[in-house]
Amino acid sequence: MTATHHARELLQIAALAADAKGGEDPVALDVSGPLPLTDIFLLVSGRNERNVQSIAGEVEEKLNEAGVKTLRREGKHEGRWILLDFGDLVVHVFHQEDRLYYSLERLWKDCPTVPFELPEHASGV
Repeated sequence: MTATHHARELLQIAALAADAKGGEDPVALDVSGPLPLTDIFLLVSGRNERNVQSIAGEVEEKLNEAGVKTLRREGKHEGRWILLDFGDLVVHVFHQEDRLYYSLERLWKDCPTVPFELPEHASGV
C-alpha cells in the first residue's frame, strides 16, 4: 500500500506549519504498509521545549483550520516529544535530543519517504 492523496495533502499543510515555526529536519515516512491505522508519519525537530510546543501548536491549528480533527495529542505539556494524531497523518515533534535518542527514522527505515515542498529560506548573508 501507499499513502493516500488525502494523507499527502495533510502532510503538506503540516510540513508548512512546522516550517513556519522553525521546525528542523522534517522527514515524512509512508507507514501505510506496516500500520493499517495511519498512512504517514511526519517527524520534525525543535531546538528547545518552547519551540517544540510552538511547532506542534501551529501544526494542530493549521490542520484544524483545514477541517481536520485532532484525534489524539500526547506530550504537549513536557515539550520533549509531542505526538499529534490526525488519522491519516501522525506528526511527531521532537526536542533535538529526544529525536536522536528514540531514532524513529532508524526504527522505520524500511518505509519509503514521502516528498513534500517547503519554501526556500533566505540565507543569512
